[in-house]
Amino acid sequence: MAFYWLVFLTGLVTTLVATPAVRALALKFGIVDRPGERRVHSSPIPLLGGIAICLGFILSVLLFCDVGSPVVGLLVGGVFILAVGVVDDVLDLKPWQKLMCQIAAALVLVLFGGKIEFLTNPFGGMVYLSYLSIPLTVLWIVALTNVVNFMDGIDGVCAGISAITCLTVFSVAWLNDQPYVAPLALALAGAALGFLRYNLHPATIFMGDAGAMFLGYTIAGISVIGAVKGATTFALSIPAVALGLPIMDTAFVIAGRIGRGSPFYKPDNSHMHHRLLSRGFDQRQAAAFMFRISILLAVSALILSRHDILTMAVAAVVASVAVVQAVMTVRSGDATAHRETRPL
Repeated sequence: MAFYWLVFLTGLVTTLVATPAVRALALKFGIVDRPGERRVHSSPIPLLGGIAICLGFILSVLLFCDVGSPVVGLLVGGVFILAVGVVDDVLDLKPWQKLMCQIAAALVLVLFGGKIEFLTNPFGGMVYLSYLSIPLTVLWIVALTNVVNFMDGIDGVCAGISAITCLTVFSVAWLNDQPYVAPLALALAGAALGFLRYNLHPATIFMGDAGAMFLGYTIAGISVIGAVKGATTFALSIPAVALGLPIMDTAFVIAGRIGRGSPFYKPDNSHMHHRLLSRGFDQRQAAAFMFRISILLAVSALILSRHDILTMAVAAVVASVAVVQAVMTVRSGDATAHRETRPL
């Protein structure tokens, strides 16, 4: 256990130390997020926090993890997606440009041997994916990258929920004796929590698209490596359940945009955090609400990893119902309140 503490603390302390330096760098070059129609802050906030998260994760991995081929691919792809995010934070890339870069980052991991080749059949045996292996791996990585990126809307939420997810993946990997995956998840958890120190409301720095995409890509990549090294169903289902809140929120938002005839990728104020703020929550209250749901989902994920198929199915259904209910409760706010509240 002392080894795991070292992994966690290295990611945590490195990010704690690096974040103020990165903040100073962002201020020096004027790389800040300015207030706008969809922004909830009232003054410019420095960006580039994702660089500090990346530094914390990479240092911890290089010092303590088994850096085999898939992990090298994870690090290379992670640095690439971070660089894409930095460019997007500075120049504001078009959605299709970001998507192409996300696909390229996913293919980096695939080229280094990180791909989902089997799925566990709940009725016994394994399903070999054959030619579907690469496209499904890319789809999984790109989807989680964007889910995490989309939830970065208010102070602390993205870093906090990512940390909860990583700690859940670590716990399951540790309980199921997967030493290859456990330190990777714990290194990222430490880095995310180190950044959270500066990102809770009132935030003094934002992670930007660089940090949010790096977190999403790395969580997805760790789960793919877990699928390569161990039980595929656990490796993919655990982060999916732990990230159930932003996944369901993203699904509702996209469905709503399509229903209104808008492009599904066009930003708006319909995410859960926008709804919470419009109903009178402040940023700390909204973040706490989302953290509580994510912790409940993390507990559900732990249950999924330790019981029989029937119990797993019941836990999955309960978790899904809880998230849907939470999202619908937030999104079904009183119409009068929405008319009286100025859009954020």
